[in-house]
Amino acid sequence: MTNILNRREVIAGGVAALAAISCVASKPKRKLQISLAQYSFHRALFKRKGYKPMDALDFPKVTKNLGIYAVEYVGHFFPNREPKMKFTKEMLKRSKDAGVENLLIMVDRKGDLGDPDNAKRKQAVDNHMKWVEAAAVLGCHSIRVNARSQGTPDEQRKLLADGLRCLCEQAEKYKMNIIMENHGGLSGNGEWLASVVETTGHSACGILPDFGNFWDREKNVLYDPYKGIKAMLPHAKALSAKAFDVTPGTEYEMKHRKFDFEINFERMMKMSLESDYAGWIGIEYEGPNPELDERVGIVRTKKMIEDLWSKYA
Repeated sequence: MTNILNRREVIAGGVAALAAISCVASKPKRKLQISLAQYSFHRALFKRKGYKPMDALDFPKVTKNLGIYAVEYVGHFFPNREPKMKFTKEMLKRSKDAGVENLLIMVDRKGDLGDPDNAKRKQAVDNHMKWVEAAAVLGCHSIRVNARSQGTPDEQRKLLADGLRCLCEQAEKYKMNIIMENHGGLSGNGEWLASVVETTGHSACGILPDFGNFWDREKNVLYDPYKGIKAMLPHAKALSAKAFDVTPGTEYEMKHRKFDFEINFERMMKMSLESDYAGWIGIEYEGPNPELDERVGIVRTKKMIEDLWSKYA
């Protein structure tokens, strides 16, 4: 009887092991998906001296010519920084003609979703809904908003959760995600930003982790970038691979052009690829390269991502 039981246990264990191996073998391999944030061309779009000017409507075509087939828009580059339907539909046509997928719109200066004043908070929600509608026309999955509020960290968390939940609920009919970015002030604390998502408690609420935005200009504080990215990645619905120019003598060390700190791009990519995040990796190039050509920096960043993907994915 003992021998029979032992044989049964061995057989059962073998079946379980084979099932486990089968599950591992059938797990689909992630595909590298690289997108481009429109802000990568901000000098050309703002017509800065020394840079070849670019028309915002040409962004999808230029992106395709760089071998990238998905884009992330910035509200600053819409006419008068408003989502006019004529422009939005023309951008949709241009992106379709280029064979480029539209992913999200980054929205700024439309009111604080965590404003302590109830009426202003509601107005901020209404202002952002116009961008939700424009994003839906473009076929985007998200709009990126800012985590702006006032008060203690706990007070700001509660206020933001209220505004975000309201916006998420209104955006449900468009099946649109509302994602925050570590983008100034307290939001540079990735652990705090993750807690805002958890407090909001809506499945459409998430984060766009940015590799470089951990500096609080108001308090002159650098939050820990690596703790921050680790906390944000479980809530990520997009990813911003922020790149400055590589520091001479290093391979992946990025020195911020204004503030005295560096970010290790390889470490950020490694943490991202070892997480469960499986979406698009968005290039957001911000370095003023010596060539005065943002395309050069974008191509270099794309190559870094591809090399690190081969190494860690």
